[in-house]
Amino acid sequence: MKKRILFSIFLTVFSFVFTVSAKQEKYIKHTVVKGETINMIAQKYKVTPYDIYKLNPDSQNGIQLDSVLIIPSSGEVAATVQPKTTTPAVTTSAPVQTNPTTHLVQPKETLYSLSKQYNVTVDALKAANGDLLNNGLKIGMNIKIPSGTASGETYAKPPVEKPNPAPEETKPVAKNEPKATSSPAGTGYHIIEPKETKYGISKKYGMTIAELERLNPAIVNDFPIGLKLVVSGNTPSTATVADAKPVSEKPAAETTTASSTKKYLEEYVVKPNETPATIANDYGITEKELISLNPELKKGVKLGMILRVPKGQRKEPVKKEQGNLMKSINSNARKQLALLFPFNISKLESDTINSTQARLKKDKFLNMTLDFYSGALMAIDSAKVLGMNVDITILDSQETKNTSNVAALVQQNNLQSMDAIVGPFYQANVEKLAELVEPNKTPVISPLSKELGKKYSNLYQSMPSAELLRSSIFDYMKAKNGNVIAVIDNKKGSVKQYIQDFQKETRIVGLSAKGTVVADSLRVLLQKDRLNYIVLASESTGMILATTNAMLAAQKDYQVQLVIMEPNETLDFEEISLTRLTKLKLLYPSLSRPNETVEANQFDAKYKKVNKILPNQYAIRGFDVTFDTLLRLSQDKTFEETIQASPSEQIENKFDYIQNPTYGYSNNGIYILYYDIDLTIKEAL
Repeated sequence: MKKRILFSIFLTVFSFVFTVSAKQEKYIKHTVVKGETINMIAQKYKVTPYDIYKLNPDSQNGIQLDSVLIIPSSGEVAATVQPKTTTPAVTTSAPVQTNPTTHLVQPKETLYSLSKQYNVTVDALKAANGDLLNNGLKIGMNIKIPSGTASGETYAKPPVEKPNPAPEETKPVAKNEPKATSSPAGTGYHIIEPKETKYGISKKYGMTIAELERLNPAIVNDFPIGLKLVVSGNTPSTATVADAKPVSEKPAAETTTASSTKKYLEEYVVKPNETPATIANDYGITEKELISLNPELKKGVKLGMILRVPKGQRKEPVKKEQGNLMKSINSNARKQLALLFPFNISKLESDTINSTQARLKKDKFLNMTLDFYSGALMAIDSAKVLGMNVDITILDSQETKNTSNVAALVQQNNLQSMDAIVGPFYQANVEKLAELVEPNKTPVISPLSKELGKKYSNLYQSMPSAELLRSSIFDYMKAKNGNVIAVIDNKKGSVKQYIQDFQKETRIVGLSAKGTVVADSLRVLLQKDRLNYIVLASESTGMILATTNAMLAAQKDYQVQLVIMEPNETLDFEEISLTRLTKLKLLYPSLSRPNETVEANQFDAKYKKVNKILPNQYAIRGFDVTFDTLLRLSQDKTFEETIQASPSEQIENKFDYIQNPTYGYSNNGIYILYYDIDLTIKEAL
């Protein structure tokens, strides 16, 4: 899998020594003592709270006694940090030309709340601060406060701080009153209804999710139906809610919406190996609808969790038994299978410039097709040996990414009468075929595409999706009760957003001002009584080396394991030694597994005898998909019934299909693999 040379070990050690020595003088460890706050600590070290939050992201949720914070030395703080807040003299005539008033941003503050606090507009705040607010308001920023009456050159005196008043009693929403009611200050209220989400509500009122959470801290980790939210922005005037009660009342006095919803809900206890997708499917709802009823699922599903589900809608799941398909082959009924592969023979025949050999050398797609086809032929041969009674039709789908001749093939070959069809390769073409034969419920198996597009009840996606790959590795780590920590490159914004939205228990390591890893920022998050999984999302050789160096150094005192969510070609570079990855037992999700069984070795030997070369991943995929389909057609049950009842494993691929709530089937067959110290790849159990 990897080509290695010995001097990479020397490069690794050199990088480690250089990185650590460069960082030691720039950061300070601070142990939190009783009564301390972030502001107090920031003042002590002459930095801003924002500098501390950047290196210690979890501290934004509060700091604990004896916890350790990484503090940048005052000399390393970026030059853009504003000076300490001062209160200039204020006049009512000419614009003031002295230093402007500034405000130190605190947790849960927004531009909207500051505009109300200082009686200025949000646009005026943005104009006064220029590029500083391009990436939004951040905790610890010192921002300029413009005057509420001048043209932007004057600055208002900040209000005198007062003790936090006791919360006012919330008034009930009157019957037939709009769901969101405006207050004099421009805020309003919204009562959470079933199937609503933070995204939907924030979009409705022109807010961000972060602003909604700042105004309503109670929904950061929960999103209960019937809760009354404070909202800002445009207030809808259509939806109404009946007899809503104050939020401040005890749970016994629930809103009519919440209580009426509960009449249609029941509790369900999560069982081993269940996922949100499988539970949603059992109750005939979408995964999104299940999460809206149970926002805690965004952190992941855990054994024993109690979920809210629709009452009386559960379908009794069919028990799947692994490996029983080979034992129940039925050769009595003759079945029909069509294979649609993109040979594009007409293009080869019309190419007067390139010979077939020249075309094979440079056409990667054609090579992939032929490799897949060679594996499919091996599957057909195996089916004959086993006595499977299946007629097979092989057709040229003549396809590109957006075009194919599937419509003509359906008409000319009566494909709707087939018992199953494998192909075409491209998602748009396989969807078109599924649409054409859907009235006959003919199963169409997509062999290679991971894309998700139009949904058809007869479409079977044999490649697990990228989203499923991501969630599967987190489900595994949670099942092992691991302490999950993430090191995320600044260039991986989508990964960070995914973790913040769906893996909220994962703690993110703070990076330096230059976006580099600080070893101490990682070390303070490690726990001695648990296995520490370090999820690394970076293609930077420097960041990978710095992170793995810190992990290797921590192995003396902690259990640590390196994790990636998706393939990372940088790990194949010479600078990243295989020894390093095996020491850290690199863990990752995979669509296929290494297989050294007798059967697998026999397949390799037979394939090499026929094709004069060992099979590559596409040849093995061609065998696995085709043989799995042939095996399912050779049963007493229909193809769909075998999908619902029996998963299967072939040479390298697993086929464990799950029915989607409103369309077709997806394959959940994913392996969790790791690099072992004996330099082999094994399946994690």
